[in-house]
Amino acid sequence: MSRLRLATAWLGGCSGCHMSFLDLGEQLVAMADALELVYGPLVDAKEFPEGVDVALIEGAVANFENLELLQQIRNRSKLLISFGDCAITGNVTSLRNFFSVDDLLTAVYHAGPGSAPCSDEADQVLPELLPRVLPLHQVVEVDAYIPGCPPDPERILAALTALLKGEAVELSEEQRSFG
Repeated sequence: MSRLRLATAWLGGCSGCHMSFLDLGEQLVAMADALELVYGPLVDAKEFPEGVDVALIEGAVANFENLELLQQIRNRSKLLISFGDCAITGNVTSLRNFFSVDDLLTAVYHAGPGSAPCSDEADQVLPELLPRVLPLHQVVEVDAYIPGCPPDPERILAALTALLKGEAVELSEEQRSFG
């Protein structure tokens, strides 16, 4: 029996959803025979792999690196499940949408305490921000959603268990939200 190839990633956000995922602890270990974790904070993969069965993605699209990674994830994954409210609303990350990118970078990185000098070198260290933060649901097609901020570990476990049993592969509109 082949194992389900699972990837996780977070984009712009607090990483609280990943903390809920990691809170599964022993339950994740118990699933090791059925799951192969191929990308995420527990895996030392530098590039998102091909042939992923399920990708759990949290956060909002805040910069061009997020955008590129999300597009790779969508293209290389059979099933994309977002988790956490940032994926739907942009949440706290999208609060910067009230400012221009230049105003934000100047205020935070160049004019504030411990500021970085304005130079080409400093700009190369910072990821290039998108003009606006976008919820990932606005950028790519998402197959299912696990709600919460962050979702309870039990919800994530229920989704993974259903996937392993083959119960959630074909989802109707009503079933698209694990909750």
